[in-house]
Amino acid sequence: MSNWKGQSRGTVLGLRIYVFIIKTFGLYASYFVLLFVALYFVFFAFNSTKSVYYLFRNRLGYSRLNSALNIYKSYFTFGRIQLDRVAITSGLKHKYSFEFDGIQHIQNLLEQKKGGILLTAHIGNFNLAKHFFDDKNNHHIVNLVVTDLEHEEIKNYLDSVTGKSAIKLIVLKENLSHIFEMNNALQNNELLVFAADRYTEQAKTYTHNFMEKPAQFPQGPFKLAARNEIPVLFVHIMREKNFHYHFYARPYNPKKNDAKNLLKAYLENLETMLKKYPHQWYNYYDYWNDFS
Repeated sequence: MSNWKGQSRGTVLGLRIYVFIIKTFGLYASYFVLLFVALYFVFFAFNSTKSVYYLFRNRLGYSRLNSALNIYKSYFTFGRIQLDRVAITSGLKHKYSFEFDGIQHIQNLLEQKKGGILLTAHIGNFNLAKHFFDDKNNHHIVNLVVTDLEHEEIKNYLDSVTGKSAIKLIVLKENLSHIFEMNNALQNNELLVFAADRYTEQAKTYTHNFMEKPAQFPQGPFKLAARNEIPVLFVHIMREKNFHYHFYARPYNPKKNDAKNLLKAYLENLETMLKKYPHQWYNYYDYWNDFS
């Protein structure tokens, strides 16, 4: 996982083009354009394409032909989810349906008055979390913890198009000031959201089997939850057929509350999501360090 550079694929120019197409011609026209954009990435994003093929062939056990065919579907799905994000925040939310599966666990967690940690990953469309929490009128207690080299320029542009998100950001910084922000949030009975499937070069890591092969994961979220006995949920927002989004929230109820047990449970949950939604996994790099 050391090949991840702290940035995700996507540019402001690309978003500007899609916003223009959606607003001028409609959502379906933007999907049509995406057919060609996805094909471009199959042939011209070599490292990403290699990583997607590896996922299907080596970790999910697809045949060579099916693995190759699913590269295109993965890119198209990724693009469609980015378009959905723009569409939903640009006034087209009525075209989509939303399912709240386990949302009651959020309230159960908050009633413990210890704050809470939501563990997600770079899968599905957690960027839509605002809309799920908005519907329940509790978006103001959500803090997304980010490395945010990833999105600063893109986020600023989307804020200018769709309005500033109500979900707060806590940016991980070298001076460790984010620790005080996280502690304050927890003391105020707020939620911290971590995409815990990636780490930065400076982070301490655990090594654990994931999809039957060792990978590295950041220690921070798991140690924070275990040492302070903070209640944890595993959460994902996944796209399904017919413009439908499915919000999953599953509680972590440990017999032994330690960081490594939490990591193990997190990865078991994530494997279930990845196998059910294989085209919505967005770690487009040498995740298992198999290419060196």
